[in-house]
Amino acid sequence: MTPQSQFTVVARVRAGRESALRALLATMTSQPGMADPKNTLVPFGDFEQLHFARLVLLDDPTLGDLESYGLPKPRLPVYLAFLGDCDGPALECLGDIARHAEAGLRSIFQHCEDFNGSNLLGWMTAHDLPISASYVNWVGRTVQQIREESALQRALAARVKRAPIVSGADAQLRRRELIEFVRTETAAGRLRLTPPRPTPPGWWLARIANAVVVLGLGLLALPFLIVLAPFLVLMLRRLETTDPEICPRPDSAALLELQLIEDFDVTNQYTALGSVKPGWFRRGLLILILAAIQFACRNIFTRGYLARVQTIHFARWVFLDNKARVLFTSNYDGGHQAYMDDFINKVGWGLNIVFSNGLGWPRTDWLITRGARREMQFKYFQRRHQLPTQVWYKAYPGITLINMTRNARIRAGLECARMSDAEASVWLGLL
Repeated sequence: MTPQSQFTVVARVRAGRESALRALLATMTSQPGMADPKNTLVPFGDFEQLHFARLVLLDDPTLGDLESYGLPKPRLPVYLAFLGDCDGPALECLGDIARHAEAGLRSIFQHCEDFNGSNLLGWMTAHDLPISASYVNWVGRTVQQIREESALQRALAARVKRAPIVSGADAQLRRRELIEFVRTETAAGRLRLTPPRPTPPGWWLARIANAVVVLGLGLLALPFLIVLAPFLVLMLRRLETTDPEICPRPDSAALLELQLIEDFDVTNQYTALGSVKPGWFRRGLLILILAAIQFACRNIFTRGYLARVQTIHFARWVFLDNKARVLFTSNYDGGHQAYMDDFINKVGWGLNIVFSNGLGWPRTDWLITRGARREMQFKYFQRRHQLPTQVWYKAYPGITLINMTRNARIRAGLECARMSDAEASVWLGLL
């Protein structure tokens, strides 16, 4: 199994260079916001380990919301973020991209403040921010596997007989014919079914060590949390009842800009940026919550589910500006409204736990209730904090997570030594 990883390169844009950078990024797209896989600057399609990538300008339109707390609007720079989700170590992927797209990356990063061009990979590594929490839909499912299994499904679907199955023997016969067909095609090199690579021992050791350390620290902290719990709960409730709620209707022009870069594929991107509510309590609570999410995503939610949500390919939470702001990104199947409704209906409580620590979130009760359940306020909030992604790349257009699961079952059925008549009939129905 090849585990997945992510990189998050973030750098300040030079003063006066933002417009030129936006124009340059626009040359990388084939449709609004959609990367041309063969663009001349960073030909994402050449990197077989890269699932998703994006280049996005982080220009926060909600900084003025801090004035609701009596604080001045901060003067923060516009950042350029280069994000990727890849197979294997992120540093290896970044190194591959740096070697094969050096000229293009230099032309992009020359618009950033401290880029001197002497060591491209070293500079990107130095600006690769730590990820507080990240989610991978199916750990170990590589770009190569997704593409090969999709090609297998298409080949079998074109070959399979569509006549009704009249008996178990008929189902078994058709399955044997298809198995022989695949053997012939793979021998001729027209189909490939590459065996998974061994899981790196260091990945297992790091995962076990992480679980031991996190659980150990949790047990050590438990007595203190029990003693402090009444004080912390009362403080949370006081803040919930006094924090300003800032959920105005999104600006219509900004909303249109977001909608114009959506729904070109069965999968969409989401980039959001917002401030953490002022004070040590909210910041500390968010740090602990993201640590818990990271533990769960690393050890529990590794096989197609994030709680009850099944439409997210990759997601991440990253702190910016000394933990004053949080960047959240995701790649998800379906349209934006369905994505938001999915969260409201299935894990609204989970949204509240995380995002209620963000400035302006709809008012919650006891951290879990209300909040995201207040549908219009929630949808206004998330659209106001969403940023247009200038360049977004997906390695397997037209393929959803449902497709991937089906295709993996098809492959597993081919490689299964023996099936019952009923199982063979069900397997044929997948094609």
